[in-house]
Amino acid sequence: MLRNPLLRAWGLLIGLCLASTLVALAVERTSFAGLAATGAGATILLLAWLKARIILSEYLGLAAAPFWRRGFEIVLALYALLLLGLYTIPVL
Repeated sequence: MLRNPLLRAWGLLIGLCLASTLVALAVERTSFAGLAATGAGATILLLAWLKARIILSEYLGLAAAPFWRRGFEIVLALYALLLLGLYTIPVL
């Protein structure tokens, strides 16, 4: 197990990038339509949100400042929800 938090964060980022790539490839190869395509897009957005949280926490040092980390996470979550809402408008 890696003890260095930056290396752990890097490994998680690589894993999340691979997961987003696999979802995108699945959409391209299977020609998802409608609700399935929207779900895949929402999954990619969720993975991007997780990557942003890791970057803010580990690489920008917000893990050492819980107050600021919480503030950034709230703003980031609200922004992700706004993007998700805008993304799902055409489906409704």
